Amino acid sequence: MLSWDEFDKEDGEVAVKATNAGHANEANMDRLDSAGGAAATEARAVTDKDSAALIRAKKALDALDVAEGLAELEGASARVAVDEKMMINCRADLNQLVPFKYDWAWQKYLDGCANHWMPQEVNMTADIALWRDPQGLTDDERRIVMRNLGFFSTADSLVANNLVLAVYRLITNPECRQYILRQAFEEAIHTHAYQYCIESLAMDEGEIFNMYHEIPSVAKKAAWGLKYTRSISDPKFETGTVETDKELLRNLIAYYCVLEGIFFYCGFTQILSMGRRNKMTGVAEQFQYILRDESMHLNFGIDVINQIKIENPHLWDAEMKEEASQMILQGTQLEIEYARDTMPRGVLGMNAAMMEDYLKFIANRRLSQIGLKEEYPGTTNPFPWMSEIMDLKKEKNFFETRVIEYQTGGALSWD
Repeated sequence: MLSWDEFDKEDGEVAVKATNAGHANEANMDRLDSAGGAAATEARAVTDKDSAALIRAKKALDALDVAEGLAELEGASARVAVDEKMMINCRADLNQLVPFKYDWAWQKYLDGCANHWMPQEVNMTADIALWRDPQGLTDDERRIVMRNLGFFSTADSLVANNLVLAVYRLITNPECRQYILRQAFEEAIHTHAYQYCIESLAMDEGEIFNMYHEIPSVAKKAAWGLKYTRSISDPKFETGTVETDKELLRNLIAYYCVLEGIFFYCGFTQILSMGRRNKMTGVAEQFQYILRDESMHLNFGIDVINQIKIENPHLWDAEMKEEASQMILQGTQLEIEYARDTMPRGVLGMNAAMMEDYLKFIANRRLSQIGLKEEYPGTTNPFPWMSEIMDLKKEKNFFETRVIEYQTGGALSWD
């Protein structure tokens, strides 16, 4: 039996000096390793106090092949250097978070944590009274609320499924994976928020949650996004060839630049415009928080896309550029059609024509963010107040929310 008294006595002076110096003495650490290994082996020994089940468990562990497990970690036996890290197709150990290669990814993870919120903390009392009042909202305003809750209640689930079932597995950088885990949690909060709004307003849950099957303008957006996740969500799908790497890149452009970067903006603008008019302020407050989260998701996704382009310039050929441009233009067209469907006539100080200008302005932004030519020259932003809502540094307790109080991790930067 190992005696710790004897261990401590041996060369005790050296041990004290090492401890006082704030770092380990190499010889002392070797003895600790030896002692620890012996203690672990002793713990595995079968004793007469062990039950039959425990004896079976210990014997099963005797047959555990450590090498077999480590082989799946692809290089786990070596420490990872920064230069070995890559966004895709990296062979270094994905479980070694540091050293960071992409500091921006880790910072976004910290910022996301600092901006944490939960739906139940938003007061829905005024919204419930307004929704129940037959004269509280116009038919146009009710249509906007229902259509947007119908689209968003499933859209964030589609994004979460894509992240968890496909993107996380294929991105081979641990700090980016850390943010993806945070984003997946935020998508769950967003879906929770829409459910909370639907339940609070006593809406027909079946009708709202099934809208992406039944309403053409909603169904088209969902179908467009889903076609880009079919192949990469296959557990057998692997990157490593030009075509499969391009397939992942298409998915990232579809979900970050289009689904989160364009498909969300008509609905966000409509609901937040209601909040500015002191209508449905609880729903608007939820959307305000969600928009801030989505802005960070978008910025993260664009950084990932651009980093993949830098590390794999052969993927970003003329064909891929044309395809990416077409994806953004198609997404813009679908969102314009959605705007016309949800807003067939002027309401909330806006109309479909103004929304079309705004969406074209957004599309130009997405194109330029990934290095493509703008396709709508001269288009300007007809809703400058949307930029104010997304900018926390300019935010002045809009809707009297508690956004600033949620920044427990420090001030957020949305640049």
